[in-house]
Amino acid sequence: MSKRSFRIALAVVVGTLVIAIAVGVWIVHRALAYSGESHDGSGKEIEVEIKSGMSFPEVASMLADKGVIDKPTWFRMYAMWEGDTTNIKTGKYQIKDDLAPDAVLKILVAGVKEKTTKVTLPEGKNMLEYFALLETAHVATAKDLEALARDKDFIAKHGIAGDSIEGYLFPDTYEFRLDEKPTRVLDRLITRHQEVWHGLALKHAKELGKLKDKLNWSDRDLLTLASIVEKEAVDPSERPRIAQVFVNRLTFSSFKPHRLETDPTIRYGCEVPTVKSAACQAWDKKDRLHRAQLDDVDNPYNTYQHDGLPPGPGKASMEAASSPDGSDYLFFVAKDARNHVFARTLEEHNKNVQKYQRGG
Repeated sequence: MSKRSFRIALAVVVGTLVIAIAVGVWIVHRALAYSGESHDGSGKEIEVEIKSGMSFPEVASMLADKGVIDKPTWFRMYAMWEGDTTNIKTGKYQIKDDLAPDAVLKILVAGVKEKTTKVTLPEGKNMLEYFALLETAHVATAKDLEALARDKDFIAKHGIAGDSIEGYLFPDTYEFRLDEKPTRVLDRLITRHQEVWHGLALKHAKELGKLKDKLNWSDRDLLTLASIVEKEAVDPSERPRIAQVFVNRLTFSSFKPHRLETDPTIRYGCEVPTVKSAACQAWDKKDRLHRAQLDDVDNPYNTYQHDGLPPGPGKASMEAASSPDGSDYLFFVAKDARNHVFARTLEEHNKNVQKYQRGG
C-alpha cells in the first residue's frame, strides 16, 4: 500500500471514529436531556405493575405501552447512565402520565410503599369468624384462608393433629399488608400461638404434666378445653374456675356420664365443620339453640350427648386450662352478663338456675 492510500484509509478510520463518538455523545446528551422533559399527559394516575423476573427493556416497553413514557430506548439509556437498570423494585405502582422520565425512574427505584392495616382478632371466635374479619380488612379472602386452613399438607407442615388449624390461631392485634398471601397470614397466627403456648407450657410444666397424666390428654386436648373456657368466660378471673368445673365433670365419679354439657361446642359443630348434621342445617345461627340442637346426637361437638372432649384460644384461657383453680365445683350458670355462680351439687345448681335464669 502506498503512503497516499494508507493516509486515506487512516483518515477514513479516524473520521468514522470521530463520527461514532460524536453520535454517541449526542445520543447520551439527548437521553440525559430527555430524562428531564415532562411527558405529554393529562396528569391522571396509571397503574403499572413490575413483576418479578421482568428485564429492564420489558419494563421500558411496558411503560411506553401504558403511556407513562414515550421513548423506551432513551429511557433505557438514561437508566443505564444512572446505573439503575437492576435497582427497580417489583410491585404495583400508581404513576401520573405527565411526569418526566427521571421522576418515573426514581419512583421505580424507591419502590412501592406497602399499605398495611391493623386487625384485632378477639378471643372467643372460631376460625371462620377470624377469616371474615381478615377479609373485611382486605388482608385476604375468607374463602382462600379457609381452604388453606383445611389443607392437609399445610396442617401437616405445622405439626397439627386434626382436619383444620382451629384452635391454633392466636387472638391478638396484628398489622398485615393489604392483599397478603394467605400462607403468610396463617403462618404468622400459628407461629404466635406456638410462642405463647410454649411459654405457658414451661411456666406450668408441673400442672400440665399432672393434668395430662390424669386425663390422658395431649396438647391439642388442652387447647380444646381452653377454647371452650374462652367461650364460656366473660370475666377473666373466672377462667381457672370454669376450667376446673369441666375437669371435674370429666373426672369425678359422682358426675356421670362424663359430659361437659356446654352450649358453645354445639354452636361450633353447627357453624364450622364442612359436614353438618340435619339439626344443624335447620338451625339459624342468629337464633338461640333449640331442643333439636341440644338433643342432636349426630353433632360430634354436642357435649350434652357425647362424653369427654369434642373433636379437636387466647393466652388467659390457655393458661386457665393449664392450671385450673383446684375447686370442686361441677356446675355454673350465668348470674348476669359478665359473671357466673358456681355449685357443687345438681340441687344447688337448679336453685341457682331458678334464681338467676327464671326470675326466682
